[in-house]
Amino acid sequence: MNTLSYKTVSANSATVNKEWVLVDADGQTLGRLASKVAKLIRGKYKPNFTPHVDCGDNVVIINAEKIVLTGNKWKDKSYIRHTGYPGGQRSLTATEMFEKDPTRLIEKAVKGMLPKNTLGSALYRNLYVYAGGEHKQQGQEPKAINLNDYK
Repeated sequence: MNTLSYKTVSANSATVNKEWVLVDADGQTLGRLASKVAKLIRGKYKPNFTPHVDCGDNVVIINAEKIVLTGNKWKDKSYIRHTGYPGGQRSLTATEMFEKDPTRLIEKAVKGMLPKNTLGSALYRNLYVYAGGEHKQQGQEPKAINLNDYK
């Protein structure tokens, strides 16, 4: 019996092809940038995507201080945390967090779009965010991409 056989190819850490990608956040909207970066880190744009394997790219984001938020989100969007003590709920607006550290806005947005498990923690380590135009990953020679080309 001569029939075609299609096998489902499941990637593992040995067969996965990880690349270094450079993304410029200048003029990009925060949520739209974060969702595309999360897909890149997860590996959803690759044909051999496997849900339980880290098969995504390493992403370097530059110019985090030039990110854009639409509407009144600079003053209305709040980031809430808790100290662990009674009455210890603290909140920051997007403007206050941006003034402290512009990279934390992008990091929190991308981290919220990754899985909430040990794989998500491992994937989050593949993200590097820098406020200015310079980055420390020149040795890896990241390939600059335009996020507007991705869906």
